[in-house]
Amino acid sequence: MQNWQPQPEGLNQLLQLLRDSMSSNNAVQTQVREQLESFRHVPDYNNYLIYILTQMPQELPTTRAIAGLLLKTNIQYHASDIRDDVLDYVKVLALRHVGDPDADVRNTLGTVITTILSRNSILSWPEVLPTLMGLLDSQDPNVVEGSFKALAKICEDSADELDMEINGERPLNFMIPKIISYFQSPVVAIRVCALTCINQFITRKSQSFLVNVDAFVEGLGQLSGDNDPDVRKHVCQAMVMLLEARPDKLIPQINNVVEYMLYSTKDDDETVALEACEFWLAFAEQDALQEHLRPHLNRVIPVLLAGMVYSELDIISLDIDDEDNSVPDRLEDMKPRFHHAKTHTTENAATTEAAAEADDDSDEDDEDEDDEDDDDIYMEWNLRKCSASALDVLSAVYGNSMLDVLLPLLQTELFHAEWKHRECGILALGAVAEGCMSGIEPHLPTLIPYLISTLKDPKSLVRAITCWTLGRYARWCVYPTNAEDRPLYLVPLIEGLLSMVSDANKRVQEAGCSAFATLEEEACEALVPYLFGILQTLVHAFSTYQQKNLLILYDAIGTLADSVGSALNKKEYIDLLMPCLIEKWQNLHDEDRDLFPLFECLSSVTTALGQGFLPFAPPVFERCVKIVHSNLMQSQMHAQNPENVPAPDKDFMIVALDLLSGLTQGLNTSVESLVSSSQPSVLQILSVCLADSSAEVRQSSYALLGDLAISCFLHIKPFLNAFMNELIGQIQPNTEYVSVCNNAAWAAGEIALQYGEGMGPWVQPLLERLIPLLTNDSTPRTLLDNSAITIGRLGLVCPQLVGPHLEIFAEAWCHTCRTIRDNDEKDTAFRGLCAMIQVNPQGLIKSLAPFCDAVAQWSEVPQELDQQFGKILVGYKNMMAGAWDPFTASLAPDTRTRLSQRYGL
Repeated sequence: MQNWQPQPEGLNQLLQLLRDSMSSNNAVQTQVREQLESFRHVPDYNNYLIYILTQMPQELPTTRAIAGLLLKTNIQYHASDIRDDVLDYVKVLALRHVGDPDADVRNTLGTVITTILSRNSILSWPEVLPTLMGLLDSQDPNVVEGSFKALAKICEDSADELDMEINGERPLNFMIPKIISYFQSPVVAIRVCALTCINQFITRKSQSFLVNVDAFVEGLGQLSGDNDPDVRKHVCQAMVMLLEARPDKLIPQINNVVEYMLYSTKDDDETVALEACEFWLAFAEQDALQEHLRPHLNRVIPVLLAGMVYSELDIISLDIDDEDNSVPDRLEDMKPRFHHAKTHTTENAATTEAAAEADDDSDEDDEDEDDEDDDDIYMEWNLRKCSASALDVLSAVYGNSMLDVLLPLLQTELFHAEWKHRECGILALGAVAEGCMSGIEPHLPTLIPYLISTLKDPKSLVRAITCWTLGRYARWCVYPTNAEDRPLYLVPLIEGLLSMVSDANKRVQEAGCSAFATLEEEACEALVPYLFGILQTLVHAFSTYQQKNLLILYDAIGTLADSVGSALNKKEYIDLLMPCLIEKWQNLHDEDRDLFPLFECLSSVTTALGQGFLPFAPPVFERCVKIVHSNLMQSQMHAQNPENVPAPDKDFMIVALDLLSGLTQGLNTSVESLVSSSQPSVLQILSVCLADSSAEVRQSSYALLGDLAISCFLHIKPFLNAFMNELIGQIQPNTEYVSVCNNAAWAAGEIALQYGEGMGPWVQPLLERLIPLLTNDSTPRTLLDNSAITIGRLGLVCPQLVGPHLEIFAEAWCHTCRTIRDNDEKDTAFRGLCAMIQVNPQGLIKSLAPFCDAVAQWSEVPQELDQQFGKILVGYKNMMAGAWDPFTASLAPDTRTRLSQRYGL
């Protein structure tokens, strides 16, 4: 096909379509798109595209580039439809013309080459690397640049393959030394491409790179003073990655490296400064290097503080002090909404750790979504945010030792005549809140009133950052050094933040609402005396907020409900809050994603109000069932006719299931009438959801199953065979879906409490799954807790079946349950353990010390359980006779003391 020539008529027709594709007329664009789509079925269509791209210099570069982008798309998405001889023709012309005089065409050809490789492999095109590497020796700078840009894309997209042996040779072995030699090229683009190529392999610790690391470091040194900012940016990137991969190559020259990175962090080009600023983050995060940075903190901290001052460009785009709360939000300002399914957690002494691990699943790629919960101050990454983040990390590492340097600088910034410096000081104060809290604490009686007064600053950016910083110190305001001083700080903080919730500037509203939600989490019942005023402000905000801030308002109300709980269940509060929530509920369609935050909010509100929500419950329950059912129906139709019926958005099903859980928890047994009268039956729908292909749907379904078992067990009893068979399959050691497994394990325990001896047929298969989870060190904390509690509950209702296995899991069970906070779940689990010990006392002998420790960890033991503990311990004392005293002497002193005080042992 090397001699292939286009048909003139077809070529002209395609050229005209490519020219028309740039038309501003929507109708013309649609027609062009349809005709181009029909061309895809022409066998040599891609020949025409590469021909236009490479053989027709008389055409406009934009026309040629469009042909190349169409070609790239065809290769990327329809590679299986392209004949081998056509692809070979594309390969030949792409390599032959990679040095086209036009830069856009060169870039497009590089993209075509890398797309071919990413869809196939380097092995399928063995001549590509030798050819491109050979072209680097060309005397034509366009050829060298085009080849380098293609190589840079290949290094980025196919780094793993380049680092493997191909036909007995590792490509990087000959590529890296030659590429490094181009660091001294007089052409900026080539220096940049050379750096881009090598930088791909630093953190991979490729053997081919490590062999040449000294030459690479030397080359970086020669480039450090380059006049081009793009080159300096890539040098800084390389320094950051070297710090992670081969710090030993930088530490001998650390003073010079720090000097250079400080200089670069102050670079006039913000892209260079940002890359350099990342260096301090990387440095601080490596434990082994921290002492190497400590001597330089007195110079690093001022540079970071300077980077946190708003730039002139920032101020032009952000400094809006207008009262813009009546201006509708732009579509591009709205972040997409996602909903995270409900996870049942226990109250553990390691609550924070448990909560973190509960979300640490890989369920359906939701890792990126978690980022939206990060503090807004670190959003939209730039030098200011990077500098603040670096200061935050440094404070976590070096703690109060930083304050000798930082506090005098803060004093200057906080009381500076220019608002942007005051704003910077407030941001810095918030950034070090966690790492330097004990050192900052003596100054907080002065700083907190200063910050609250700053909420009245005329600059909206100052008011907004002050909200964020006050949120970082909210816990201290609730629990100040002197407890009797709480009203001095908490009341003004509540009033100040509520005034920001009502601010006329949207950015301040957002910051105020977010900070108040943080305060709610810290203050909890301390907010109860102020509930009416809080609700008045939040409810009024419904009438003034635009769409974006409404989502944050829902979160603030939901968090308030979680924090004050049943204290919200008063008629005056319900009359104030519920009408506006119901109005929003009625105005949103079932397909509107703004339902997500409203449903999440209502789930918290229903749980808090309990019976107080009963008048509003029927339509809410009915709508949730309807949404889940519609989603299931659409899923079924999509499976039968995927071409014409789109797949449903299962987030709607998840959020509806979670609201049903909230309703069930809040209404308790009063939910029975709603369950029995639901059309279609909520239990029949649940039986389908428990086996759904989406892990998050299953996660929410098992949470609902457990809640229904607590509130209306008689209604789920007829479905138990189907429910339990499905549930058991979800409890798997080493499962990919930790939260599904966690909720299923918890639901099994709740069902056991209700069904009693009826659980018998499922005890053995449950134990076969729960015991490996309990005895595995890598099981996440929340799953560990729920596995232990469910084993205990199974032992409570079927001790004869579980007791014989006691020796296998007793030690792990006691170690797990010792840290669970005293509550009803822990009580039932320990009563189950006691029942198992009665059946098999020998099963605990090897784990008697952990048992004693777990018993001693109880703060307030329920009377019935306390009596059982005493009876069991006395029994073992009598059984062990003379061995008892040496045994108790081996226990921890605190454990020994508590057992002696409680049980006279």
